[in-house]
Amino acid sequence: MQIQWYPGHMTKARRAMKEDMKLIDLVIELVDARMPLESRNPDIDELAAGKSRLLLLNKADLADETKNQRWIAYFAAEGIPAVEVNARSGAGLKQLTPLIQQVCQAKLERDRKRGIQNRPIRTMVVGIPNVGKSSFINSFAGRACAKTGNRPGVTKGNQWIRLNKTLELLDTPGILWPRFEDPQTGLHLALIGSVNDEILDREELALELIAFLDARYPQALCERYGIGAGPEREADGKGDEKEGPDAGRAAEILSEIARARGCLLKGQELDTRKAAALLLDDFRAGRLGRITLETPEEAGQHTRMARPDPDEKPKRNEQPKRTARPNPGASQNRGRRPDRRREK
Repeated sequence: MQIQWYPGHMTKARRAMKEDMKLIDLVIELVDARMPLESRNPDIDELAAGKSRLLLLNKADLADETKNQRWIAYFAAEGIPAVEVNARSGAGLKQLTPLIQQVCQAKLERDRKRGIQNRPIRTMVVGIPNVGKSSFINSFAGRACAKTGNRPGVTKGNQWIRLNKTLELLDTPGILWPRFEDPQTGLHLALIGSVNDEILDREELALELIAFLDARYPQALCERYGIGAGPEREADGKGDEKEGPDAGRAAEILSEIARARGCLLKGQELDTRKAAALLLDDFRAGRLGRITLETPEEAGQHTRMARPDPDEKPKRNEQPKRTARPNPGASQNRGRRPDRRREK
């Protein structure tokens, strides 16, 4: 299933983010704990080059707890401080204030040496659509100061929010990147609701989810819908299945879900489209249990290539050199002076 989504407003938001980055001391990036690497916009690394960074694994309550810890260890090995949070409930947010001070210690020390006192740390909150940035800001601030919604594109523009005398936050719209190099990345982004559902075939997307769950979390379907679990598979000891998903079972399981939930059309025909929407909503809300879509061990399988900045004009010396058209007679005439007498 090939999915690409990059509406025009994201180009404008990226340009504004690049301009505002000049004012920023710290970049807090929110990712979805169910897919922490695939939900990181690779363009952020380029835009935030040289800035202090902090990574928040949001919606940690929806992801496999053991895999959350493995992801934190993974990012720590990459030199990126990462913590689990739940923006809706506020879990994990109390540890952020001292952590922000720690991450920005070098900046605070520079200010002190320059005689600058009480200047707040200017922080940009970034992330892909529907990852929970505005919910995080509201919970962190303790008041409703950013508009939220369970769909991509709620935040339309950048908004400064002063939390206290020591910290200012800049809320930014969720942006993706122009092209998903790995089809699996686009699929997973669609599953967590970061891609507009209106451009998707939700029934096909549900079949992909079923194939994944049948291979990795077969009990989730059994416990939620009372249908038969997939065949037992040998695990690798870390909760990940060695065998791939059995795609042939997906349509059958979707029909079982439709039957179990009474999704029927006229004539008692199964309404698999309605069942697909129900399944996706259950997954996104965490009603299927704690599920992680990618593991640190799979991180190296995905290619995340850096892309050129679309707003950056190439320098003159970076322009491709023009190659002169070949002259068929150049090799024969090289070093000779033209015979002017023949031209008369």
